Amino acid sequence: MDKDRSISQAAWLRTLASGQSKAEELFRPAEDEQRRLGYFHTLHEICQQPWTWLRTCERVLAAREDLRQDLAGVASLVLTGSGSSEYAGQCVRLTLQNGLGIWTESIGAGVLLTHGKRVLPKSRPALLVSLARSGDSPESRAAIQLLLDTETQFRHIIITCNENGSLTKAWRNNQQVRVIILPPETNDQSLVMTSSFTNLMLAARSLGNLDLPDEYRKLCEALSAIAQSLIHNNFDSLARAGGSGFDRVVFLGSGSRFAGTREAALKMLEMTAGRVTTLCETYLAFRHGPMSYIQEDTLIVCYLSSDATLRAYELDLLRELDRKKLGLAKLVVGENIPPSALRSGDQAIECVGLAAVGDEDAAMIDVVVAQLLAFFRCREEGLHPDSPSEDGVIQRVVGTFPLHSSS
Repeated sequence: MDKDRSISQAAWLRTLASGQSKAEELFRPAEDEQRRLGYFHTLHEICQQPWTWLRTCERVLAAREDLRQDLAGVASLVLTGSGSSEYAGQCVRLTLQNGLGIWTESIGAGVLLTHGKRVLPKSRPALLVSLARSGDSPESRAAIQLLLDTETQFRHIIITCNENGSLTKAWRNNQQVRVIILPPETNDQSLVMTSSFTNLMLAARSLGNLDLPDEYRKLCEALSAIAQSLIHNNFDSLARAGGSGFDRVVFLGSGSRFAGTREAALKMLEMTAGRVTTLCETYLAFRHGPMSYIQEDTLIVCYLSSDATLRAYELDLLRELDRKKLGLAKLVVGENIPPSALRSGDQAIECVGLAAVGDEDAAMIDVVVAQLLAFFRCREEGLHPDSPSEDGVIQRVVGTFPLHSSS
């Protein structure tokens, strides 16, 4: 099965490379040259996502019975992680809460480490789901250990992309902790998280469908098809958007899609080494001060809801932005985007099938748009997507730092 999927992925990359001019330009050089130019890992890790999602689907379904045991009888669920891994939890929090019918929260590993039980839900027994690409972030391991030591009514699941990470090594054989290791290709080698982010998100999402595995598989297949179409049809369009001369970006979204804007904003900030500043907000909150962020050099990325009521509120704001002539241009992402949402110079990214998937799972697709946009802006800035932080301000894994005991 893995061999067949690998062949399918190679065929897709060849199709992509011959279908659009920018893709052809990037994929044509040999691997060694792509590495020398500093974009090999990031480009392939973004474009491999439709296939990795299907592999992650089968990996977590293989652990379905064990995960059902971990969830049985829990009264609350906490998703945790650091940086992008925390945002992955935020993206699936709402759909898990609705699907499981229990209070679900996303709390950063750093907050758990510094505030402990003060930020935890009161309902017990509870489940902590820790998400991690490398599993080597200092606060992630320390936060889990703190809860193991102090919260005996917490169960633990670790979902990680790295079979050799600290989290895996520390607790793989621990009876109190379930460790789920995702397929090895999800352990991104680029500085920034791309396929690792979406696969962690998708794996955590499975917890809401453990009693309906066929439904979860169909969701994964639908998301994979949408992402494949998105990359194939919009690669050149997003390349043009990435080179359109903006120095600021606003990402707007509602509900779970607002959670996705946090990751979108971080991707642009990381991949441009801070040269492009970013802001993320909900549509309704944007009027309450954040709208002042928009200048003449601001690109406004609008994730447009498929829900009729939410879309009405969102379109109201887009009309206001147009009426006030704010920003450089809008990039509107969604399905069946009305022409009235676009003014001269704006761009629509149509994602066929997104309405059927629904808003709660649409952040998976939104983030792919943001990854490609950031990738192209990174290259426009003369930086290397695989290692954009040339001065080493940020690293693939956060370095060690002192851990302090609470008084």
